Amino acid sequence: MTVDGLVDRTRTAVRIAVLALLWGSTFLWIEVALEALAPVQVTFARCLLGAATLLAVCLGSGRRLPRGRTVWGGIVVAAFFCNALPFALFSFGQQSIDSGIAGVLNATTPLWSLLIGVAAGAERRRLRPSRVSGLLLGFAGVVLISAPWQATGAGEAGGSGGAGTGAGAAGWGALAVVGAAASYAVGFLVMGRLAGRGIPTLSLSSAQLLAATVLTAPTLAAGGLTPVDLSPRQLVAVVVLGVVATGVTFHLTYRNIAAEGATSTATVGYLLPVVSVALGVVVLHEDFSLRTGLGMAVVLAGVGLTRRAPRPPAPDADHRPDPPHPRAHHPRAHHPRAHHSRPTPTTPNTAPARTEDR
Repeated sequence: MTVDGLVDRTRTAVRIAVLALLWGSTFLWIEVALEALAPVQVTFARCLLGAATLLAVCLGSGRRLPRGRTVWGGIVVAAFFCNALPFALFSFGQQSIDSGIAGVLNATTPLWSLLIGVAAGAERRRLRPSRVSGLLLGFAGVVLISAPWQATGAGEAGGSGGAGTGAGAAGWGALAVVGAAASYAVGFLVMGRLAGRGIPTLSLSSAQLLAATVLTAPTLAAGGLTPVDLSPRQLVAVVVLGVVATGVTFHLTYRNIAAEGATSTATVGYLLPVVSVALGVVVLHEDFSLRTGLGMAVVLAGVGLTRRAPRPPAPDADHRPDPPHPRAHHPRAHHPRAHHSRPTPTTPNTAPARTEDR
């Protein structure tokens, strides 16, 4: 591997690690914000703060928002599937499940992204056996952490906001989060096509969060117009959720999609259980078990396989080039004067002579 290639891979790995840390903390901030805000308020607030942050940086750096009806049509579609819809589903889902479990279920995004990418023909050429094995292994780790064969008790079904208790409410919350993960996969595919247009990723991410803010504003009519009373802790959670976990994280996501593709970016989701579960245990005192630890180890192994570079074909040591030999059936092919033979003289009665006379 060349030095430039090593530097590029190191930068990508650092960007993915930072993205996983910021993205994985999102579920913690949502959990705290839901203590004082309705789900639609959390969704709108993070879109608004994220859009304001990126617009300030975009316009302050002299860049402009994208132009063209076709481009903005794609931006609106991406904003719906990658921002407005999943943000709302996460907020509703975390009313009945813990933040760590939400991060674990969101780790199914790479599997959805792979399936959708293969169906759309965007990832077929890069679908190596190691990537498929890594995705399946990562999904197995997610299943091990979530343990769907066990009845969900009150410890994992409490969530925030008191929306529901018991296995029934947690089941609907888990289904909402899985739906958000699938929506992310669709949004990543659309964002991958937008990133291939040569538009700066900062302009695209700013425009997309602006569109998501417009899309989520009407939902405030459904329980989002109630008075808000935030404690300092909850206010910090809302600001960090919008500025850092939404604005900065979303821009890094766009840059990684432009550099690595939609499916590779979606594999960051496999690192989220590690961050979300760790923050849930340390900050929110959520439960942690040996099964969860083993599942996270399996997830990391799966990520390693998906990030593994393909090996170049090894040269055959026993193969030796055949010595040159004359071809019996093409004697003129290797004759030293084959390419310098004299042309056949033409007579006055040939066709070229009659053409010149005319």
